[in-house]
Amino acid sequence: MTDSSYLRINRLATLTAVHRAFHWLHLHQPQLRRWLLEMVRIPAPPFGEHARAAWFIERFQTLGLTNVHLDPEGNALAEFAPEDGSAENSPIILISAHLDTVFPAGTLCDPLETDDDSRIHGPGVCDNAAGLSALLAMAAALRYAKVNPPSTILFAANVGEEGEGDLRGMRHLFLEGPYKNRIAAALALEGSGTAVVTRALGSLRFRCTIHGPGGHSWSDAGTPNPILLLSRALTAISELPLPSSPLTTLNVGHIAGGTSVNSIPASASALLELRSSDAHILRNASLQIRRILTASVAPFESLYPAVSLEIKPVGERPAGHLPDDSALLAALRGVDRHFSLRTELRLGSTDANLPFSLGIPALAIGTGGTGGNIHTLEEWYDPAGREMALRRLLLLLLAVTQIAPQLADEASKQESRAAAD
Repeated sequence: MTDSSYLRINRLATLTAVHRAFHWLHLHQPQLRRWLLEMVRIPAPPFGEHARAAWFIERFQTLGLTNVHLDPEGNALAEFAPEDGSAENSPIILISAHLDTVFPAGTLCDPLETDDDSRIHGPGVCDNAAGLSALLAMAAALRYAKVNPPSTILFAANVGEEGEGDLRGMRHLFLEGPYKNRIAAALALEGSGTAVVTRALGSLRFRCTIHGPGGHSWSDAGTPNPILLLSRALTAISELPLPSSPLTTLNVGHIAGGTSVNSIPASASALLELRSSDAHILRNASLQIRRILTASVAPFESLYPAVSLEIKPVGERPAGHLPDDSALLAALRGVDRHFSLRTELRLGSTDANLPFSLGIPALAIGTGGTGGNIHTLEEWYDPAGREMALRRLLLLLLAVTQIAPQLADEASKQESRAAAD
């Protein structure tokens, strides 16, 4: 972090409009809690986020943001732009929080509050209602304070972060929609705490299925059994030497196949996942797994036309990282120095994976408070004491809008280096 970055942030923090925004955050913690409780009651299962997205559209409109709309992927979007319209085609800063939870349709979502403490219990209350309420806090505080940002801020309550959602909301924003090539930096709001993810844990997920002719366990004995073929392949796959630095993991999360004890199954399938922070290691391990699976059926394919192998990708979270010399990281460190906070940098799998992989400066950041039992029905969130984390986030967001052209140039250079490689 340079002294000039720290001094710029100190000057920014003295502005009257910034103090007004901080004042809004101080006075409206009860409002944030009410918003959080409202959104938790709206189910947002994977691929079923539309009702919660519609709720966000209403909130964005009420807060007075502009260009409020749902995009074709289902992201709820709104802009906070310079008053003079000068930033119409200039770089923008994305601030987002994902709408979806891991819980399937039909899960009871009513939050529970107790008299003993300030905790709120409920599925998705921390991941990611905490981040979503912080997203609204940023919009409301900036509007109340009449801040006039030098660059457009794009607010996004996005879909598809969890599981097989496969970052589809982020993919649309960065690769397909009208904001493609305009996003100079991205801040993804994730749950509780104050840790910051600057390194992306990548993953490859696929379903492998071995097909066979099937038959009766007695009269068709000797026919290739897909469950046995798959089991042998999985045993060989489990013995693959995977690096410990960077740590690379393999998991078989689900196996299916067969109909009865006296039937040779016609198919057997397994869901596999590889994780690593190194994209090359992920690709190499994936190729080795494919070779093992292919070898498991090769001896039988010419003898039994029904024997075949199918490998279907079901998810890819690209690896990547925020460079140590990024202006975004310098801004974060400057903000933390201003507030006398310790900067905790971590590895994680978040919406920031996508911009990381494209060379676009990004980070995922906790929004304060505490939480626990994430991804379980016993999930809880305590927003007590989150005001400092929200001030930190607001100051960081404003600092980043001031250096948007620099960040856009940084992203362009990263993209050029990636193309050369």
